[in-house]
Amino acid sequence: MSALVVDTSSWIAYFAGAARPALEEALEEGRAWLPAVVAAELLSGRLGARQRRRLTSLLDDLPLAPADRGHWYRVGKLRAFLREEGISISTPEAHVAQCALDLGAALLTEDGIFRLVAGHTDLRLAAIPSP
Repeated sequence: MSALVVDTSSWIAYFAGAARPALEEALEEGRAWLPAVVAAELLSGRLGARQRRRLTSLLDDLPLAPADRGHWYRVGKLRAFLREEGISISTPEAHVAQCALDLGAALLTEDGIFRLVAGHTDLRLAAIPSP
């Protein structure tokens, strides 16, 4: 099975009780990767001390997606390429997409911007069950 990068939007849906079989399977098999910006976004939410500790513990168990200098150069190039294609993407969104691209992983997300990115790059999206 291949790696799975999980976007903030899918973590939020999962924590709210939405079924995310791809995420559950990836967690069980140790294939769920964490982009650094996703950790920051999740931990910036309104959480009590206990919730923050539990979330931090869960995140500590995930492999952190590599993000060396070359990664950040690719993030910039991805944003520039997409802008030429008429797609505006934030640096955090580009970081998440580039993490998946760098790892050859699928991206699990609820955010529609990534469908546009996938239409112009090699980004693969994981299927989300229909409601």
